[in-house]
Amino acid sequence: MQAPAQPGGDWTAVLRRQPARIVDGQAEGGYHDVFEIICCDCGDDPGLDYRKVSPQLQRIRGPYPIAAGVTAYERHIELHRGCTHLAGRAASAGRPGAMPRPARGQGPEPGVA
Repeated sequence: MQAPAQPGGDWTAVLRRQPARIVDGQAEGGYHDVFEIICCDCGDDPGLDYRKVSPQLQRIRGPYPIAAGVTAYERHIELHRGCTHLAGRAASAGRPGAMPRPARGQGPEPGVA
């Protein structure tokens, strides 16, 4: 799933299958059975391994089972669309649109964007 920055523009967020690891910006070693949200608007870099991003970005990334990932992705996109002033404040405070990190195999907490 992708969200355009503007109509016809490049993507800014994506829900992707979580790679086992990323080396030199490329997925290696296959993929896990969970998904993660990569949001460039929050400062994430799709070329970085999960273990190399900040704890705040790890909370956004997940991991999520597919159904929970789609829900979390849609909520995260709405955060940017509806509350861009809040997302900007969170980023400036070192908390870029942070969501609590779900436990492995469980979806996001209800009502969390």
